[in-house]
Amino acid sequence: MTFAHVHPGPGGGPVPAESLSAVVALLVALAYLAAAARLRRRGDVWPRWRDVSFTSAGLGTAWAVWGAPPGGPFTGHMIQHLVIGMAAPLLFVVARPLTLALRTLGPGHARRRLLALTRSRPVGWLVFPPLAALLDVGGLWLLLRTDLFAAMRHEPWLHGLVHTHMLVAGLVFTFAVCQLDPVRRRWSVAVRGATLLAAGAAHAVLAKTLYALPPPGTDFTAADVHSGAQWMYYGGDVVDAALAVVLGVGWYTAAERARTRRARRGAAPVGNARMPQSRPVTSRESWSTTPPRHPTARSCHELSRRHW
Repeated sequence: MTFAHVHPGPGGGPVPAESLSAVVALLVALAYLAAAARLRRRGDVWPRWRDVSFTSAGLGTAWAVWGAPPGGPFTGHMIQHLVIGMAAPLLFVVARPLTLALRTLGPGHARRRLLALTRSRPVGWLVFPPLAALLDVGGLWLLLRTDLFAAMRHEPWLHGLVHTHMLVAGLVFTFAVCQLDPVRRRWSVAVRGATLLAAGAAHAVLAKTLYALPPPGTDFTAADVHSGAQWMYYGGDVVDAALAVVLGVGWYTAAERARTRRARRGAAPVGNARMPQSRPVTSRESWSTTPPRHPTARSCHELSRRHW
């Protein structure tokens, strides 16, 4: 099934906006592979599994637009949602594209501009986990529990806009939860974990409501609606579990690094601390800087100053 099963674009295929998003995903994947290869030629280490992850995300996005997911129209749309809005963003983010870009650019104006953008205040608020979850899951509730989904059949530009928002919102939410790349503020594991649990619960509740009641203004068959809701429910749980694993591994790795640093500081011998070295002090300087307190020594000091 293509997007045309939900609403046909010109010629019965994907609308231009969706085709453009698929082409962009493939081009970005090629740029990622080229940057990783350049980094390795320079002698740096970059895991190849990240290349596989990023390339799979690009190919999956293109397949969701141009391919034919199984099932009826609504089931196909739910599979597209799982690929474009959840699975592909996770595969994109765990490949750490921002870190790769910063390491590939090296010192210079472009790198400073990119780093300043990622640490800017608007981006910091955008990747605030609760806000990112609201943009992602809240947008899905707005789409499926209003007449917006039915309107997508008749407005190609709206269909492309909705799915572009689905991809971007999924990327922002996944980035905010994982926080593998440098950001303005790194939120605690408690905040990110609680946001992930809340977003997963909201996603599951939406799937259950769809099983009982299809989107307003649609005429899908009951079997198609039930199948699509089940794909959304169980598939969403799988991706959320993978997100929780990434979050837990990141927390464990950061804790181990902090523990190692503390152990190294505690094991450093005190006797190895280097004392500040002073240059040899001449007799003239020793007399002129700290005159002795004894009266006889004071008089000797005065004679010494007159002598020099």
